[in-house]
Amino acid sequence: MKQIVSISLGSNEDDYEFVAEFMNQEFNVKRVGTDGDVGMAADLLEQWDSEADAISLGGLNFNYAIGSSRAIEKQAQKVEALKTRITSPVTIGEKLRRVSFEWAIRHLQFKFGNNYFNHTKVLFLSGMLNYDIAKVISEYTDNLTFADPLFENGIPKFLNSMNDLEMYAKGVHDLLEWVPSKRFASSAMPMRQWNDYIRRKAIQKANIIVVPSYDFYDYLKDCGLEELGGKTIITATVYEDRIQFLQERGVDVIIDCTPKILEQVVGFNVLEAMISAALGISLDEISEDDLLEVISEHNLDPRVIYPQGEFRRVNRFAFVIHPLSQEQLKKDPTINLAARYGPSGFMDAVEKIMAYSPPFVYSKVTGIQSPTGVEAEGWLITVGGTPKQMLAHSAEFTYKRLLQAAKMAKRLGAQIMGLGAFTKVVGDAGKTVAKLADIPITTGNSYSASGALWAAADAVRRMGLIEIEEGKKIKGKTMVFGATGAIGSVCCRLLAMAFDEVYLCGRNIVKLMALKESILKETPGVKLHTIVNPDKYLADMDVIVTATSGMGKKILDITKVKPGCVITDVARPLDLPPKEVAKRPDVLVIESGEILLPGDPKMKDIGLPPKVAYACLAETIVLALDRRFEVFTIGRDIEWEKVKTIYKMGLKHGMKLAAISGVNGVFSDEDIAKVRDLAIEARKQIKQDKKSNPDSRKN
Repeated sequence: MKQIVSISLGSNEDDYEFVAEFMNQEFNVKRVGTDGDVGMAADLLEQWDSEADAISLGGLNFNYAIGSSRAIEKQAQKVEALKTRITSPVTIGEKLRRVSFEWAIRHLQFKFGNNYFNHTKVLFLSGMLNYDIAKVISEYTDNLTFADPLFENGIPKFLNSMNDLEMYAKGVHDLLEWVPSKRFASSAMPMRQWNDYIRRKAIQKANIIVVPSYDFYDYLKDCGLEELGGKTIITATVYEDRIQFLQERGVDVIIDCTPKILEQVVGFNVLEAMISAALGISLDEISEDDLLEVISEHNLDPRVIYPQGEFRRVNRFAFVIHPLSQEQLKKDPTINLAARYGPSGFMDAVEKIMAYSPPFVYSKVTGIQSPTGVEAEGWLITVGGTPKQMLAHSAEFTYKRLLQAAKMAKRLGAQIMGLGAFTKVVGDAGKTVAKLADIPITTGNSYSASGALWAAADAVRRMGLIEIEEGKKIKGKTMVFGATGAIGSVCCRLLAMAFDEVYLCGRNIVKLMALKESILKETPGVKLHTIVNPDKYLADMDVIVTATSGMGKKILDITKVKPGCVITDVARPLDLPPKEVAKRPDVLVIESGEILLPGDPKMKDIGLPPKVAYACLAETIVLALDRRFEVFTIGRDIEWEKVKTIYKMGLKHGMKLAAISGVNGVFSDEDIAKVRDLAIEARKQIKQDKKSNPDSRKN
């Protein structure tokens, strides 16, 4: 049995002794604390020199990973003084610590889907001590904040990049030239209180906090549930008292970079000593590659602890919204009041000014939880331009604001951003923004297409005017306006799979013919018609989908539509405004397919019932829940496979079709029954009119 002795400058109250097997060998591991007495530690080193196979020194603050040689040498003097008088291998854990820190981050990034740290906001309470972690995490996110000036010199400032940290460590950063000294900062009460305040605020804003193991409690003093609730903590050598401390403060995840291979939690210094004794060589002769091989072969993986007792993973998204009209701008009480008493043309001026405004956060979105246990939170970011203003400027005008929104989303910690309403239509439909943005972009059009037909199918079923047989195509006629557009083309494909007959309506007959040929290859046997003048066919349609970008122009003459027809209006702005819908109370007009989000989502009003989101927003949320942080739907051609993929992902994460809503809100069963009754009466009247005057053309 090999003897390992850990001589620690820490308290003797934490002493232990146990027997364990490691690397196929048996070890007796003993810890002796000296309560900070360096002389006693030196005596113990000499005492155990001939009896121990390896000796570890504990209770020491590790050297800075970066910084001036003077600072590093100063910290190393204490260790070197203790090691000079003995011959047994002495370990302090520094080499294994460096290797394990890098291994822990890379291992967890891969284990949790290769995106665990992507774009997340990370606060290092000491970047100089945890430089090895920072180097690796910086490969996945540049949302890094370092509190070294605050803790090292009492400077009420943070560093925000690896370059800043390296300059600060060398003593050449601008911050060091003008700020108060640490002595002044620590003695001046207002400065100390301010430093404590900004420290807690920085912890509050971060998603992940990297806390040094040494002086662990000092770094987190006065932090409670408000600061640490829902956070991920990365540290090392997490003893039970630290787990309890973090659990009481609502921490969701603890990443312990020190592998727990024994029942007793031990530090890097002890593990290094055990590895050295097992291999029979001094740690100085063991390379970092050798240590990595040991880590891999013996599964020395980092510990992931869930203090609240259950797995919790929160992914983050952002979604861009914008006002669709001047009326929406008036929802701001100040603008509404000014418009009421302002001169003629006041709202035109406001609309133009808002188009130039920088993006801002309209709402934080929380409480979204998948049945798989994964959660999502995000931000709705507003750009000020209405569709009218976007069309009045070049596409580059809108691109610029969307890229500003993407930068804001990244700073907030979002890992993917969706484009809503007209922002996904402008220019090349998201391609340029996706190419230039620092985070993945999606337009949401795949789920919009899926949701539109989901809603239409449910509406047809609830209306009960078309015979539907299980396993067979619906014997009805359908029409798609804007058939060659991004959403329209996919709607055509979906309808071709479900209905006997589909009319493809658009302005370019060549594009329509190409679409028809493509659909027939996928769904042979369906009856497809290509038309540029839809009016004469409207009276025969059972289902109509409008997916145009007509910008308020009249696309569809609703007076010519068949009673009982279900119209799904996917266009934004709507192709059928309320005054048009009001002309036909015997027709069911629904505003595309909105999605009921899983969990208990909270966000500001977006014009939908509580917990309901537009399908394009839901796509962004689904991708976040599934950790698919990638460019998903962009451009004007939607990939059929992605429509099917996002639909299945949505079901997996608990997405449901929301209550069907129209221009006046949600349709109740009574509302739909009323439309159905009116449609039946209107159809009877049409039949009677035809009998009495067979030569007339009636609707």
